[in-house]
Amino acid sequence: MSPKRVLLARPHGYCAGVDRAVQAVEKALDVYGPPVYVRKEIVHNRHVVETLKARGAVFVEDNHEVPEGAVVVFSAHGVAPEVHSSAAARALRTIDATCPLVTKVHNEARRFAAEDYDILLIGHQGHEEVVGTTGQAPDRIHVVDGPQDVAGVTVRDPAKVAWLSQTTLSVDETMQAVERLRERFPLLQSPPSDDICYATQNRQQAVKQIAPSCDVVVVVGSGNSSNSLRLREVALGAGARAAYLVDFAHQIDETWLLEADTVGVTAGASVPAGLVEDVLDRLAGHGFTDVSEVAATRETTVFALPQELRADIRRSRTRED
Repeated sequence: MSPKRVLLARPHGYCAGVDRAVQAVEKALDVYGPPVYVRKEIVHNRHVVETLKARGAVFVEDNHEVPEGAVVVFSAHGVAPEVHSSAAARALRTIDATCPLVTKVHNEARRFAAEDYDILLIGHQGHEEVVGTTGQAPDRIHVVDGPQDVAGVTVRDPAKVAWLSQTTLSVDETMQAVERLRERFPLLQSPPSDDICYATQNRQQAVKQIAPSCDVVVVVGSGNSSNSLRLREVALGAGARAAYLVDFAHQIDETWLLEADTVGVTAGASVPAGLVEDVLDRLAGHGFTDVSEVAATRETTVFALPQELRADIRRSRTRED
C-alpha cells in the first residue's frame, strides 16, 4: 500500500515584513536589554509572542502602559500618527517595525487625502492595520468590510473617490468589492500598485494549486491572523473538502485524517518554520510520509531593520570593538 501523501504549499510561513518585525524585537532586546515594550502583538502569532515574552518583551495595548523614557516597538501592522505623538509626549524611544508594504498604503492614503479624495479602505473593521491606516486621514477614509458593505457607502463627490485595501485580504474577495464599488462609482481611482502584499497573494496562489487535490488542508496560523484565516477560506473555495486552522501540531484532530489520502499543508505569513515542521512530523506519525512541495513562486524579498534600530546596533558594535 502506497503511503498517504502531503502536498506542502510553497511559499508558506514568514514573509519579509514579519521577519523584519520579529528581528526588530530580538535585536532591541540584544541592544537595550529587557524589558523592551511592544505595542500590540508584534505579529499575529501566539508562538512568536510567547517566545518573545520569555526573552523579556512586554506586550502592551497602548503607550500609556510604557514607562516614560523606555523603548517601545510598534508592530508590523502599523500605527496612526497620534500613536507617534503620544510616544513623543512620554519621551519613549520608538522603533517602528511597520511593514514597508503597510507604510506604502499609509503614504497612498495621505496622498489621496491631500488631493481631497474620499478613500474607500477595503478591510476588516477593527483590525490593527485598518485602524493604523484610517488614522492617516480619518476625515477622508471610509472602511468597506467586504463586498456586502458596498451598498451602504456614501461619499461627498462620486467623481473624487479612490480605493485602498488592507494588505492581508483575500485577493478574490477584494476584487469583488472593487468591482461593486466601480459599479457605483465609475470614476473610482485605484492605488498605483496592488495593496494586497506579495506574500499574501503568493500564499493564496500556492493554496489554490494544491486545494483541488486535497481531502484536508491544514493551515498553520493563529485565529487573529487575517492572512491565515484567508488561507483557510481560499483552500475551501479552491476545492479542498475540508480545511482547518491550527496554532500547533497537537491541535490536529485525528478524526480529520481518517478518510483522507492527501493532506495539504500551508502556513500564514507570521508562522515560524518550526511550527510547520511539527505539523509534518505529526502527519508522518499518522502515515502521511510522502511529502511533495508544490511551489507557486520563489520569494526573494528582504527588508532592512528599522533605521533607528540599525543606528543603535552600529553604536553598540563600536563600543564592543
